[in-house]
Amino acid sequence: MNFIGKWLSLQVDLGSFDSRAAIWSFAAKMSFRAVILACIFSLAGLPVLYAFGILTLSVAEAVKLAVTFSWLFGGAVSGALALVTGGVIRDLAVSRAEFERLSQTDALSGLANRRAFNDALDTVEGEASLAIIDIDRFKAINDRFGHHAGDMVIRGVSDILSEVFHDCRVVARLGGEEFGVIICGGGIAQRLALVERARMLVGSRGIECAGHVVNVTISAGVAEFVADLRSECVYARADNALYLAKGEGRDRVLHEQSMMVENPDGIVAEKDYPRAVFGAVPMRG
Repeated sequence: MNFIGKWLSLQVDLGSFDSRAAIWSFAAKMSFRAVILACIFSLAGLPVLYAFGILTLSVAEAVKLAVTFSWLFGGAVSGALALVTGGVIRDLAVSRAEFERLSQTDALSGLANRRAFNDALDTVEGEASLAIIDIDRFKAINDRFGHHAGDMVIRGVSDILSEVFHDCRVVARLGGEEFGVIICGGGIAQRLALVERARMLVGSRGIECAGHVVNVTISAGVAEFVADLRSECVYARADNALYLAKGEGRDRVLHEQSMMVENPDGIVAEKDYPRAVFGAVPMRG
């Protein structure tokens, strides 16, 4: 029985039910195997029926009858059930894929959310840059035009980021008015130029909100992924560069190299920028 069970198993994979053709193929396989199994049991039972005198037909007629009933009942019934089962499995697969997509998507911006960003952050390989981007003076926008306008600004900035970084690995809204972008490929200068282009586009395009055109700017800090350097350290460097950009006047992109200085011993190290020095921008802004 264990052998029969393994033989009948189709190794159902939810990902294989992505089309009607796949469902029909599944139903055909189930029907064929059901017919074969029904034929085997029917033919195996004929000697028993003859032995007890229950069956009076000739052997040839009995075999034809067994095969016919196997096709009519075994094939048709199992095929119909397989079609229904395949449709249910396909619906479940679609629902699961949609749920997974929604669980990694920010509802307001349509970008990836922090969960998806963190997952991608831990799997970066090769040359890549991390940009942490923040909308300047976002609280003032909410205070002046209302939270609905703030939502429209977030959507508008998100659209521009999607436009500029459409070929990048991930563009995410990390929360509030903060975004994260993992930029792969090209050289450092090319990746930095993309961030600069996003800054310029945001600054040059007004965002229409309930009859008002709101002009906004963004600041960004950029850091490089380096072998043997943990993603948390890369994030911290980009975050520090962002704070420095805010402290130097906003509406600018600063690379982590801007925070490097050479000491008298010729050793290059990161500047120490305590958050307290940015008293004018304690909460991003």
